[in-house]
Amino acid sequence: MNTELDELYQSVILDHSKRPRNFGEIADGAVQVHGDNPSCGDEIDLSVKFAADGAVEDVKFKGLGCAISQASASLMTMKLKGKSETEAREMLRAFHDLVTSEVADPPRMLGDLRLLAGVRKFPQRVKCAMLGWRAFEQALEQKAGGTVSTEEA
Repeated sequence: MNTELDELYQSVILDHSKRPRNFGEIADGAVQVHGDNPSCGDEIDLSVKFAADGAVEDVKFKGLGCAISQASASLMTMKLKGKSETEAREMLRAFHDLVTSEVADPPRMLGDLRLLAGVRKFPQRVKCAMLGWRAFEQALEQKAGGTVSTEEA
C-alpha cells in the first residue's frame, strides 16, 4: 500500500470504530444474531429487519472488539441498508473474497469497505473483519428458517 492509501485506511477505520454508524438495536420484527470470535474476544449483536420482499430494511449492531471488527460492522450496515437479498448476498461474497484472496479490481459496490483488503495478509484480522458479515449471513439463514451458528471459526 502506498502512504496515502495507508493514511486513508487508518482514518476510515478509526472514524468508524470510534463513531460507529447504525450502532444500537432494532426492537420490532428484527432478526437478532449474536456472533463472537473466541480467538480474540470480539463480539457483535446484529439486528436486521427484513422487508416483505426480503430486502434489508434496517440493520444495526452493538458490539465490543477491535477497531477492525467495529469499523467493518459499521461500514457493512451502511452498505446493506436498502439492498435486496440478492444484492446483499452478492456484497457478502464480494467482501469475503476481498479479505481472503487477491482481488485485482475490488467491486465498486463495496465502497470504503475496499480499504479493508489489506487484512487478508493477517489471518486473525480476517476473522475480525468478517465477524459482522458472518452475523449477517446467519441472519439471512435465520430469516429463511435455517440453522444459526453463532461463532466465527
